[in-house]
Amino acid sequence: MSNLGRILLSIDGLLLLLGAPIADYSHTHIFNPNWPPHAKFHNGQTINLSLFLGLATMFYTWRRADTRRLQREFMFFTAFTGSIYWIAGLAAIAYPGTMGLDPEFGGPGFPQAPLFAFAAGCGIVGSWLNVHVPPAGVKGKGM
Repeated sequence: MSNLGRILLSIDGLLLLLGAPIADYSHTHIFNPNWPPHAKFHNGQTINLSLFLGLATMFYTWRRADTRRLQREFMFFTAFTGSIYWIAGLAAIAYPGTMGLDPEFGGPGFPQAPLFAFAAGCGIVGSWLNVHVPPAGVKGKGM
């Protein structure tokens, strides 16, 4: 397995575990008095999803596998768990009436886009490196 791949996946996992909940559990989101209860419900759903995906990403990034095939499956799974939240966030701007930033906080805008793209890239590239780059000291192709 590639150390760089694991580092990228760990960055992604930590952003899922810490970044998203911190950003959403704030005055701009869950404590925003302008948000109706149902919007706050979906915000809680999003925070939980980020936490669960972050845990899964970290678990399968560092879990040992008995076979190369199983390790490859773990990496395909982490490519999904480590990127789908960020890809969904990037795609969310396409829905009617959505903004990445509420007007009272400087919107319209989508300041999250670069971070979302970076984090998704960490998940996808990290998984790819772990599948295709052989471990240090091993000659030949990856898994």
